[in-house]
Amino acid sequence: MFNDVEMMVFMEELEEKIQSINDNVLLLEKDGGSPEVIQEIFRAAHTIKGSSAVMGFEKMAGLTHEIENLFDRLRQGTMEVNTHLVDVLFEALDNLKMLKDEITGNARDVQVEDVLHKLRAILKTGDGEESAGNGHGAGSGSSPQAGGPDRLDEVIGDMIREAEVRGFQAYWINVDIDSGCQMKNVRAFLVFETLQQIGEIIKSDPPAEDIQEGRYDRGFSLVLITKEDAGQVKNLLMSIAEVNSVDIVQLESGETDGYPGAASEGGRQEEDVGDIGRRAAAAGPEKNAIKTVRVDVQKLDNLMNLVSELVIDRTRLDRFVDIFENKYGSEELVENIVEISNHLGQITTDLQDEIMKARMLPVATVFNRLPRMVRDIAQKLGKEIDFIVEGKETELDRNVIEIIGDPLIHLIRNAIDHGIESPEERLRLGKPRKGRVVLKASYVESHIVITITDDGRGMDVEKIKKKALEKGLVKSDALARMSTREALDLIFMPGFSTAEEVSDVSGRGVGMDIVRNQIEQINGAVEYSSEVGRGTIFQIKLPLTLVIIRALMVGMGDQVYAFPLSNVMETLAIKESDIKFIRHSEVIVVRGSVLPLVRLAGLFQIESRTEDGRLYVVVLGSGNRRVGVVVDKLIGEQEIVIKSLGSYLGQMTGLSGATILGDGRVALIIDAKGIVKDTGKEELAYAN
Repeated sequence: MFNDVEMMVFMEELEEKIQSINDNVLLLEKDGGSPEVIQEIFRAAHTIKGSSAVMGFEKMAGLTHEIENLFDRLRQGTMEVNTHLVDVLFEALDNLKMLKDEITGNARDVQVEDVLHKLRAILKTGDGEESAGNGHGAGSGSSPQAGGPDRLDEVIGDMIREAEVRGFQAYWINVDIDSGCQMKNVRAFLVFETLQQIGEIIKSDPPAEDIQEGRYDRGFSLVLITKEDAGQVKNLLMSIAEVNSVDIVQLESGETDGYPGAASEGGRQEEDVGDIGRRAAAAGPEKNAIKTVRVDVQKLDNLMNLVSELVIDRTRLDRFVDIFENKYGSEELVENIVEISNHLGQITTDLQDEIMKARMLPVATVFNRLPRMVRDIAQKLGKEIDFIVEGKETELDRNVIEIIGDPLIHLIRNAIDHGIESPEERLRLGKPRKGRVVLKASYVESHIVITITDDGRGMDVEKIKKKALEKGLVKSDALARMSTREALDLIFMPGFSTAEEVSDVSGRGVGMDIVRNQIEQINGAVEYSSEVGRGTIFQIKLPLTLVIIRALMVGMGDQVYAFPLSNVMETLAIKESDIKFIRHSEVIVVRGSVLPLVRLAGLFQIESRTEDGRLYVVVLGSGNRRVGVVVDKLIGEQEIVIKSLGSYLGQMTGLSGATILGDGRVALIIDAKGIVKDTGKEELAYAN
């Protein structure tokens, strides 16, 4: 039975190979089937087949075996790529994903007979013959246990001579497996399966049974008879995961030491397989060892928590250093403490950066799932889409990665359904038949920006107003007072949709409100611009990490509060006399514009303590809305570690978390987006 580690490795590799097949089938449809793409899919299917067979998942092994057979035909040029073939392949891929869910317990009793029938039907359109050499086991030649060493040597020599007469070559092959490999039996099985696709294995060291049970050290050796050249054999083996290196020596029947176990004239046995392997390895260039390891994400989370505590203690130490400097001046002891503090601060910063990098994942983990979705939606809606993805290598904290998937799906689905016109309409408008949707990720300062651009019909303000009125989401008098931007913002209201009828793609009014809410929950922002007839651009601005942020610290009475710096637009110093009233709400005029005010003291029912009648206003922004928060004093910027308020307190209005200050006190983190959102509603009531 396989242990948890082996199962985890199997599932990780399975996910990787399924994604590889998905990506390459899309390329197959787009490019008509280049040899490189076909070979890549064949290898991925072959790997899944071997791994799943060893793990005992017969349905998965059977399905990938049929996929492998189909691509073997494509490799040989006896079949051509067409739309029906691609559709069946995607159906097979969906079944493969369901089988994966069946393994994890998220699906039950998955049936694959229907898709197997379709795959076999496609295979019959070729020559109808199964590809040769798909057998299992240690090889159809003589087993090393068939007789003693002398008899075995004679058999090998005879087989090599016979192979040479028939135009075959005999190779001694030494396979080196990565020392960290946790599924050695699976790797050995894949090596045997791969070689038996192209020839016959006549000897192995250690014996085949031991190898396929994983009872070997770093590697093993084989003697193969094949018509393939050594380079092709090596390339096939190197395509198998966790195979570090492959050394190949051609054997000839006339050499007394040309094959493993051959005896010299004096009866002394020459070098064994391992010796020849070491000799060949010494002669050839070394392959660099793999320098990566798999780490449980929980361990990374624990490391990040420990680094967060270090950041807190570093802040506390900085405070005590300031006290020592003020009290003792430039004494030698103080200088030493300052030096230690600075060095510890630098190390903590470097450690924090490295841990954050270790938690980063390329956005490709999300982006790679989208091309298939785009293809399916486009086919369903009868549209033609040129989907372009840029910046896959851009990295984000894995916690952010987990959240942005749904918002991206909604935005791209809307771009295809509502934005891109039908091919006929586009031609009538003088546009290319294919609509263009671009998904791009890039770094902008300390944030990542994901942009979704389409060249479709754009957002029609009048149509949006009409739909909002029809659905009862807004009253006609309020609608008449709205600016163009405020009207466009109606797309983010729950229940809003411009679709004429409900379909399985859109029209239920669920989507854009979810996009904004989910992005804002991770301190992100959604911005957009649109031009009728030319298209729409959505931008999602995200923090690189959710754990450590820079904040503006402010004082309110005896308490300290933190405003996330990403939402702070500016700070102002005002007097009480500067505050005006509009419909019983406090506002100030800033550069000719009205800015609504919120008093932090009133929000949290605490006593305000102003000095000399001066007040300070922190101007917060979210989207196109602004609000000023009145505080007693500004303390300054600081790097803080976000701590959850916990289940006991739950979700508190106006607060998003807490942090620990250098003096050990707790400072509450202001929910800037929530305050802007609540005050923005009031702003609409008295604006214009």
